Amino acid sequence: MNSTESTLSPETLKEEIARLKKEKNALIMAHYYQRDEIQEIADFIGDSLALARQAAKTDADVIVMCGVHFMGETAKILCPGKTVIVPDAAAGCSLADSCNPEEFAKFVEEHPGYTVVSYVNTSAAVKSHTDIVVTSGNARKIIEMLPEDEKIIFGPDHNLGEYINSVTGRNMLLWNGACHVHDRFSLEKIAEMKRQHPQAKILVHPECRRPLQLIADKVGSTAALLEFAQKDDTPEYIVVTESGILFEMRKKCPQKTFLPAPAEDAECQCNECDYMKMNTLKKVYEALRDGKPEITVDADVAEKALRPIVRMLEMSE
Repeated sequence: MNSTESTLSPETLKEEIARLKKEKNALIMAHYYQRDEIQEIADFIGDSLALARQAAKTDADVIVMCGVHFMGETAKILCPGKTVIVPDAAAGCSLADSCNPEEFAKFVEEHPGYTVVSYVNTSAAVKSHTDIVVTSGNARKIIEMLPEDEKIIFGPDHNLGEYINSVTGRNMLLWNGACHVHDRFSLEKIAEMKRQHPQAKILVHPECRRPLQLIADKVGSTAALLEFAQKDDTPEYIVVTESGILFEMRKKCPQKTFLPAPAEDAECQCNECDYMKMNTLKKVYEALRDGKPEITVDADVAEKALRPIVRMLEMSE
């Protein structure tokens, strides 16, 4: 890259991204937790389930996955013949990292006769040891589709698993993993926000700890929280999930006020995923220009991981 390219303005970067996208028949996909400027130039924005569905049906030759690494893997597994690139290969996921594939495989072996349900926030290797993949948006529906007496292992998010157990009456065996963003929201600070904004409704992601779920007016995935805010008539909300979702909430509901909930250790009223924010407009441009970092998945792992992903998509119809 020459010095001129390194100082391209945001507007020029957007123009170059649009040019390269057309030239390479590329689709830019972004998760709700991405930076505002990335959501602005994305062709498709959604949660993990929506991104998986879109990847499965796109006719683009190149997918630029603006999210974290496991999302790129999922797209590659669903579209093995397409080129899948990510803006920053180091954009990982604390929740996926909390579930080591070898340890998870051993855990599954130690519990024969269990149906293994894994959250989409896992590596391809963990998915290869899984029977059904779920997202926060469809986990309850899929679990309720299984026989009531079915023995289930659920991983890696313990908070989400505990929530699903509470609303379905199941007793799933839970892996003890967590998202570093959702697990660090402060109950005390949110309670203080509620005292300052008594009319505000509290929207909570199910990856948050149980006490936060109990004070919520709505518990749901990012897409479900967005939908609730659009349909509800309350003018103000305290949003207890990664603050990137506020961009779309404010876009869809400009007349309403959305307040980001703070983390326990935050000096500001915010709680962001450092991994999600690693992607930038400049990195999207460079990824499109250079065709890398490219996502690859071992063929044997991809074949095994595809089955539970497809089963999820079929059960989510």
